[in-house]
Amino acid sequence: MQTTSDRLYTAAQVRRLDRSAIDAHGIPGIELMERAGRSVLDAVCKRFPGRQRWLAFCGGGNNGGDGYVIARLAREAGFTVSVCSLKAPEALSGDAAIACGRWCASGGEIQHWPIGPPTQVDVVVDALLGTGLDRAPEDDYAAAIQWINRAGKTTVAVDIPSGLNADTGNTMGRAVKADLTVTFIGQKCGLYTADGPDHCGFVEFDTLQTPETVRDSVVEFGILIRENILMNYFPPRARNSHKGAFGWVLGIGGNSTMSGAVRLCGEAALRSGAGKVTLATIPEHAALVNLACPELMVRGVRRGKELQTLLGQVNVIVLGTGLGQTSWSERLFKTCLKTELPVVLDADGLNILARLYPAMEHGEGLARRRWILTPHPAEAGRLLGTSAREVQNDRVEVTKELARKFSATVVLKGCGTVVADPNGRYAVCPLGNPGMASAGTGDVLAGVIGAFVAQGLDLWDAAIAGVVAHARAGDLAAASIGERGLIASDIIARLPAVLNPS
Repeated sequence: MQTTSDRLYTAAQVRRLDRSAIDAHGIPGIELMERAGRSVLDAVCKRFPGRQRWLAFCGGGNNGGDGYVIARLAREAGFTVSVCSLKAPEALSGDAAIACGRWCASGGEIQHWPIGPPTQVDVVVDALLGTGLDRAPEDDYAAAIQWINRAGKTTVAVDIPSGLNADTGNTMGRAVKADLTVTFIGQKCGLYTADGPDHCGFVEFDTLQTPETVRDSVVEFGILIRENILMNYFPPRARNSHKGAFGWVLGIGGNSTMSGAVRLCGEAALRSGAGKVTLATIPEHAALVNLACPELMVRGVRRGKELQTLLGQVNVIVLGTGLGQTSWSERLFKTCLKTELPVVLDADGLNILARLYPAMEHGEGLARRRWILTPHPAEAGRLLGTSAREVQNDRVEVTKELARKFSATVVLKGCGTVVADPNGRYAVCPLGNPGMASAGTGDVLAGVIGAFVAQGLDLWDAAIAGVVAHARAGDLAAASIGERGLIASDIIARLPAVLNPS
């Protein structure tokens, strides 16, 4: 079940949550700072016990104020603590100045940047720069970030690693690489996508005992997808069931040299619970595709009209896995988009869409309202007429833009896969691992999502459930055999374990 703790916000929205806690609920800012400090201390003691010597880097804003609180509380708890300040105490203001004053009043001392090598340090606390940063760290701050990363010590980021963009998850020049990030009040999008996972380490969220109405005060938010969401979609099956009750998937693709792609898609659909799966491919591949998976039905087709009988029987089309970009590919593409069936469009199906879209939009019309697009960043760039680099600059906003442009549910694959729909709804999946960055895993995802549509989930739920099941199966595979050398078939093999938890 989703809770308000699973909501994702931009940096600006989190500032509004802070103001709501302070203004609407009467919680003083310094009290929130004290709670944040206690939260970090508890998290470090739990996750990294026995680290006795602490060094807190404190910047000039409220993030630095959190650092002074952490230092004081850690010292009171018996740890050896030192503070390195990048802003003179007399230049601080507001709650940060109060926190610094309490540290000094407790007997704490302040070192000023620069400092020497980290010879007597077990834990480094990054309280330099908060979520409001919108440009690359400069001068002393950039040097301090470099010092932290080179130190090789257990590193804890306060709210967000310094230098990481809270909205996009991209590093801005350079950013702290933390082992643990303790974040507060509202979850930040950037912690879970793009560079975020590589820089945050383990993420722990604390509401700081603020009421749920604080998070309700911002009505537009994303969702952090949790693994347990699958339980909502797949209750135990009735014993009095038959294959027709679980849907029929039609996978189309497998052009010359690419028969494996459509096979992976089809087998993934079967392993995800679809009752029947038929694959339509070039006739030369028809006798080969299901040799190792006889449960797949295969039809060789040369022209779109040869699909007509199947299109009247199946529940969903998965179009594009190994489709190619030949005249054969284009004929089948156009035939499928003329139907009223839901379509999961992947791989070369997306590349054909990018090429034909201007004519379809202004000439033939593009009236599909029941489709899911599953691009990787390069395919997303082609659909928008831009580059993969530009897509990666703001994965959430690009996914929302694609959803609006194509009136589709969109799954932007990558680190922190993003799902969005035309109404502006979006979600980010924190699961998955680098081992899944190998050929064929996208074909598997398309098949999983297609199977869930066939079993009756609406497009949004099918996309969400498909992304989670695929990522979780990939994590199980990595836990078993490691990330290097993980292949798409390893993911398929673990789908039943994900969808039938003990």
